This record gives sequence, C-alpha cells and structure tokens, in this order.
Amino acid sequence: MFKELGKRIITSILLFLFTIFCIFTNFFIPALMIVSLVVFIEISNMIYRINRNVNNWKNVVFYIIALFYIIFIFVPSASSLHLEDPVFFLYILSVCICSDIGGYIIGKTIAGRKLIKISPNKTISGSIGSFCFSILPLLLFYDSNPSKYSYSINNFLLCLEISLVCQLGDLFISYLKRKAKVKDTGKILPGHGGVLDRIDGIIFAISFVFIYLNGFGEYVEIWKTPFSRI
Repeated sequence: MFKELGKRIITSILLFLFTIFCIFTNFFIPALMIVSLVVFIEISNMIYRINRNVNNWKNVVFYIIALFYIIFIFVPSASSLHLEDPVFFLYILSVCICSDIGGYIIGKTIAGRKLIKISPNKTISGSIGSFCFSILPLLLFYDSNPSKYSYSINNFLLCLEISLVCQLGDLFISYLKRKAKVKDTGKILPGHGGVLDRIDGIIFAISFVFIYLNGFGEYVEIWKTPFSRI
C-alpha cells in the first residue's frame, strides 16, 4: 500500500509542479498538445487491442470518437480555463489529485464492499474517501481568494461533482484496460504506467468544469473555432 501511495503522491506533486511551470513559462499550450497526443495514442492502442479481431471500420469509429473528444472538447476546455484563471485551473487539478489520493488511502485502509465489477480494486469506502478528500483544496486555496474559494455550499458541491466525474473517468479507463487485457495504458512513465493512468479522471473533470461554469452555449461558441483561445 505505502509503496503505491508513495508513487501516487510523487507523480501528483510532479504533475502539479509541472503545470505551474507550464503556466508561468507560457509552455502550457505546447505541453497540453503533447499530453493530448500521448493520451490519444494510449487510447488508440487500447481500442486496437480490444477490437483487433473485429472489422477495421469499428476501430476507425472509436478512433474518431476519441480524437473528437480530445480536439473539440478537452483541449478547448483546458486552454480556456487556463487562460481565464490559471489559479482556478490549479484548483481544479488539486481537487482531482486529492480525490484520487483520498480514494486510494481510504479504500486500502478500510476496504470493504466492492464498488463495481469492472474495477475490482475500487471499493465503496474508497469512493466515499474520494468525495471527502476532494474538499481539501478549499482549505489550501482559501487564503488566495477568500470570496472565490469560500466554504459555501456551491463550492462544496462543485468539489463533490468534480470528484464524481474523476471517479467515473477512472472507471471508464479501467473498463477499457480490462477489455484490452492490459494493466497500464502505456509504459511512458517507468514504474507508473502511461500518462492516461495518472490523468484519467482529470481529462474528463476539466471538460465538465468548463461546461458546468460557462454553460453549453458558450462552449458551442468555442467549439466553432476550437483553437481560437489558444
């Protein structure tokens, strides 16, 4: 448990520090593009493994869906949130990280009933732990902007909703890995797996937060010109 927990904490800290570096050196967009490309490659590899004995057209359909989500939903959402408020972007990232670490700590400590069959290691206690830990960033970011990161019902609900989306994203990627019969999405991070293994919930949470805060109408405007804010 402690070895894996150490890995999660180390990679989370490195991810957070790398994001800060990218934001304040104007390297965020290039890094976002690189990460998106790696994520697409890792997803494509799993799709190929799942459907390797099926007609190629089925693979093509799934490739298009994955590419569509990354180019027209994830990238515009991440770039817009980062440009509008870099600190808030870090806040979202913190909620995702705390949710992941909290789920692991509580899930391994208490264990108990399994959450769902597609991911045998996930437990109900771990899910509850994710929700509880997702609120911690409010304490960390409160001093930076007390009015924005106040202990209001809306902020608590947003943290819980982000945690829920992270968990659903994690379960979805776990389902793909299970179907593809692979332990990790890739090997680009020695000892840690693929990039998607570390940001599986984040890539869905970021899109969710943007749509949640800006409304679908605003999102459609950006969708017309996906890289207009890049």
